[in-house]
Amino acid sequence: MKNKYESPLNLRYASDEMSYLFSADYKFSTWRKLWIALAETEKELGLDITDEQIAQMKEHIYDINYADAEAREKEVRHDVMSHVYAYGLQAPLAKPIIHLGATSCYVGDNTDIIIMTEAMKLVKKRLINVINELSKFAMQYKDMPTLGFTHFQAAQTTTVGKRATLWLQDLLMDLEDLDHQISKAKLLGSKGTTGTQASFLELFEGDHEKCRELDRRITEKMGFNDYFKVSGQTYPRKLDSQVLNVLSGIAQSAYKFSNDIRLLQHLKEIEEPFEKKQIGSSAMAYKRNPMRSERIGSLSRYVIADAINPAVTASTQWFERTLDDSANKRISIPEAFLCIDAVLILYRNVVDGLVVYPKVIEQHLMNELPFMATENIMMDAVKKGGDRQELHERIRQHSMEAGKTVKMEGKKNDLLERIAADPMFGLTIEELNAIMEPKNFVGRAPEQTEEFVNGYVKPVLEENKDLIEENGEAVRV
Repeated sequence: MKNKYESPLNLRYASDEMSYLFSADYKFSTWRKLWIALAETEKELGLDITDEQIAQMKEHIYDINYADAEAREKEVRHDVMSHVYAYGLQAPLAKPIIHLGATSCYVGDNTDIIIMTEAMKLVKKRLINVINELSKFAMQYKDMPTLGFTHFQAAQTTTVGKRATLWLQDLLMDLEDLDHQISKAKLLGSKGTTGTQASFLELFEGDHEKCRELDRRITEKMGFNDYFKVSGQTYPRKLDSQVLNVLSGIAQSAYKFSNDIRLLQHLKEIEEPFEKKQIGSSAMAYKRNPMRSERIGSLSRYVIADAINPAVTASTQWFERTLDDSANKRISIPEAFLCIDAVLILYRNVVDGLVVYPKVIEQHLMNELPFMATENIMMDAVKKGGDRQELHERIRQHSMEAGKTVKMEGKKNDLLERIAADPMFGLTIEELNAIMEPKNFVGRAPEQTEEFVNGYVKPVLEENKDLIEENGEAVRV
């Protein structure tokens, strides 16, 4: 529809797989599955419900008569009762027992939990595949020296692969949180209007055990291991906040990665993928903008900001139920998942196509390495009989002058030439150049990378090998 607003999350960014989980088809077919689980369980626990009624309900799980439901909702202004009515038209034998004893949140809230749980599983698959690609990159470049930065100022040398382990570690922390959240997924169960199960206690003629069994069996039928033991009418809205906090954590990690790539692309050391016919700028034909990394940052920022919605909603619920959560939930929860889905698809795509420029990396490193090597130079000069304190002062003076030459005159760093010409050091330019081997300044970066990937990342990937895909989702325009 070109005459109505449509979310760019569906049109441009998120996958069809994630979009389907938040679709009307998935939502309302899950409502019907929950109504079937309720009817089956009530029958098993002795209520007068027939196999024919349940069979007729099962015939119409997916062929949802939306027009009937929409017409009814215009009259009654209630979405659940409209779908109860529409389902009853298709399954007339079951009409008297659909939704028996339940309140709207039985289908609404249980469905929301089911959707979020399935969406988290999809997020986990995306996350595992990013970790897999990033671990390959880290190992490939574990030995390549590069200039390290603190405050985006030249610091000590690291390696390209070691830097990637920092991104990896963030994602492993996110995976731990995501796994924990998935592992404790609970259904609301069937609790009634204020959570007391009063309507079911009436149906089961005061049998408390049957009320407990109702919760347990419905939970089992819907594929869950646990349910909230107490609730108001709704599941605790704190759950939504916990889930979106996990998504926010992933967004924070992705945002950090994307910023690093944008800075590296500015330095011309590493670039994100760039298609042969891609246009970087409408005015400047030569430009190669890091648009995918920028999009990661843009969408991640939305997820981080969106996480405040369920936090405020959880904080402002009144007693057993208010309805100021509903409209907000309809927007904030789906959009957070659609957004993080797009972020992780982009993240994997960028990592998979990163272009590394070793010569530029080496040039930048060698421009700064003489400053970093001054301690080593000083020690070699001391071995030849020099005074450490006098050498320290002299090397400080030479460093200041060399820095001035670079910054004020735009010339190359001539620190080594200055030291070689100073008799106090007693070192030739050849000896000084021998000290300048970059791999001598990376510390344990290669070993740390290998130990981290082999010791921590690979076991996680092995444990989740069934989620690893050979090819990632295509990035939308």
